[in-house]
Amino acid sequence: MTIKLDRNKKHQSFEGIGASGAWWAQLVGKWEHIDTTSSLPVRDRIAQLLYSKEQGIGMHIYRYNIGGGSVHSGKGEFSQLLRATECFEASPGEYDWNRDDGAVYMMKKCVEYGADEVVLFVNSPIERLTKNGMTHNGKHQLFHENIDKKYYKEFAEYCLDVAEHFVEEGLPIKYLSPVNEPIWVWNGGQEGCFYRPRSVRRVFEVFAESLEERPKLKGLRLSGAESGDLRWFNKSYTRQLLKSECVRKHLDGVDVHSYCLPVPIPVNIPFLNDRLAFVRRFRRWMDRKYPGVPVKMSEWTHMQGGRDYGMDSAIVTASVMYEDFTILGASSWQHWIAVSEVDYCDGLIYINIPEKTFEITKRFYVTGNYTRYLNRGAVRIEACSEDEDVLVTAFEDKGKTVLVVVNKSTLEKKVTVPADKCVLVAVTDNDNNLSERTVESGEVLLTPRSVTTLVW
Repeated sequence: MTIKLDRNKKHQSFEGIGASGAWWAQLVGKWEHIDTTSSLPVRDRIAQLLYSKEQGIGMHIYRYNIGGGSVHSGKGEFSQLLRATECFEASPGEYDWNRDDGAVYMMKKCVEYGADEVVLFVNSPIERLTKNGMTHNGKHQLFHENIDKKYYKEFAEYCLDVAEHFVEEGLPIKYLSPVNEPIWVWNGGQEGCFYRPRSVRRVFEVFAESLEERPKLKGLRLSGAESGDLRWFNKSYTRQLLKSECVRKHLDGVDVHSYCLPVPIPVNIPFLNDRLAFVRRFRRWMDRKYPGVPVKMSEWTHMQGGRDYGMDSAIVTASVMYEDFTILGASSWQHWIAVSEVDYCDGLIYINIPEKTFEITKRFYVTGNYTRYLNRGAVRIEACSEDEDVLVTAFEDKGKTVLVVVNKSTLEKKVTVPADKCVLVAVTDNDNNLSERTVESGEVLLTPRSVTTLVW
């Protein structure tokens, strides 16, 4: 089987891969005991694994959650204690920058190890500004916008104060996302805030206007609207954002979440659960309505219960990344969380809280099949294989060609790539974790259910 490249057909620039520090960093950031395998504090070792290209997988982007402050009041109902967050406001206009110290430590340490972009994102406005005095809606508050328009300005000023503080501390704060998954009603379980599409536009307009009054934040961009599902009202939120000239001045793309949550329906309507069809449809719509506006994928995870450490979830992860880079045309891609403390298929690394230990998943390594070998500014080029079980994403990167090849099959596959020099091969499969070797020709054997990076 031959992998074919068309170097004349160039697509989007690659702008990085990352994950968020929500719901774990405030805890792990306090784990100062030594990891015996590295002689580093456990918290430092986890940051190193995630963001160092030499001792880890070298991700590029870190998402820091500006919390709503539910920890301080004890209000709200949360499915896990770590889903309640701190905020920096001690009283109106007064800040305590020592708060959320564990999460801030992890952000700084991840930047030290290689994260060159920090995205500040908000699930809920701070508790003081919400209508019901909580950072999520009450049980019976359906489609309830939990912040009054008269508080949008205070909301913006608070978030920009936080951004300015971290910028002054030397952190690479590049983006601020004021809303997160505004489509959902958020009746509890975690912090969250529902907004109608027009309200999202107005929130962003207030943030944009306030940002223009902040010369210290000249390089900061807004991002959004981060709708929670590719199918439902994603276009509506995008349309409202991009119709505002004021907002567009402060956006350099549209951020979407790549979820397609299964719909439990009594009759078989495959269309509703066909994720790839919705990816294609949104891409065509963007090309038609907003040509040239980049699309960024800012959150995805499996949304299924149970811890999975192996190649089952890793192949799904790699396949979704392939689809989002090649079909959605995403310029960046971000996992929901980097580290998970629960029995759920989400983090790249699992932690065991009683023992204060961690375990690495195959999802971590297949993410490294991209991040360890790709740099910002790489350009995706057209690539295809003759086998539907072999998914190929190709980039030109500073004089090198980088292919990430997913073999979904349980069979070995022999592929030929158009390389005229020796090829670096990095394999993640049941028996290998980014294991590297060099071959002298363009013929490579893909092991069953594997992700392989080829560089020449």
